[in-house]
Amino acid sequence: MFDGLYFEFPLFIAIVLLFIFCANYCKMKLPSFYFPHTSEFMSSSVSASKSLFFLKWLAILMLVISLMSPVKDEPYQLEPKDGYEIALILDASQSMKAQGFDLVNPSLSRFDVVKYIVSKFVKARKNDNIGLVVFGSYSFIASPLTYDANILNKIISQLYVGMAGKYTALNTSLAQGVNLLKMSESKSKVAILLTDGYSTPSIDKVPLDVALEMAIKENIKVYPVGIGMPHEYNRAVLLKIAKKTGAKAFGASSAMELQEVYREIDKLEKSKIEAQTFSYIKYYYTYPLFLSLLSLMLYLYLRNKRGRV
Repeated sequence: MFDGLYFEFPLFIAIVLLFIFCANYCKMKLPSFYFPHTSEFMSSSVSASKSLFFLKWLAILMLVISLMSPVKDEPYQLEPKDGYEIALILDASQSMKAQGFDLVNPSLSRFDVVKYIVSKFVKARKNDNIGLVVFGSYSFIASPLTYDANILNKIISQLYVGMAGKYTALNTSLAQGVNLLKMSESKSKVAILLTDGYSTPSIDKVPLDVALEMAIKENIKVYPVGIGMPHEYNRAVLLKIAKKTGAKAFGASSAMELQEVYREIDKLEKSKIEAQTFSYIKYYYTYPLFLSLLSLMLYLYLRNKRGRV
């Protein structure tokens, strides 16, 4: 809590010297009276005097410290407004339930692996505004654009296979990703479209050319990523999407290759925008001031209790 604490007015410590001077040279002179047989009262009187002495100087010291104004610089960041805006479009169709994609943990489904790798990608893109589209038989926006990676990763962790139906509406999902990004005024818009299958014609109501025209109109680069064996997804369609939007298509047959794909995309579209860091001053003078007042009240209470003036 007190790391980085400093004083705004450190020279006020000299006030303590003034109190010390007055304690020694500004004493009030009163007439002296002699009372015999007082030795039996001395032991209790000395103990009480020590307590009063401690409370008096604690009150003075804490008051001086509060006058010195202990403060601490608390940094905070403004959300960057000029970074990349990214739509993550994830296939959650039934085929994503297939296992064996991760050679280290073959029991994991493709979708489990994708969620883990995408979460890492989100954490790495600290200055970007990222949204999420999930698709199967239909597509929906699971998260609007947000700078909050923690919230986005929480949403990703709750996704599951089949939540949007068991088929693959690939073209519709691309159009939905464009809808997510089109309201943005950012000059750098990117969509990463991940799938492991072919579009289902009876389900996919949006023609591919229409979805591509929408992306081109909004100046959106679309990086298509096919996962699984090359024959399991429509490589020709993914190449077409990448070429038309000025991006690059990828394929990954294992979890390790998919990690490399997201690393490469991260390098290709590396944001140069850094969040602006500011700091505000947090004041801590209230703590010593409260302690000073408490010590003073205890001092007065004990002093009056002893019957001293």
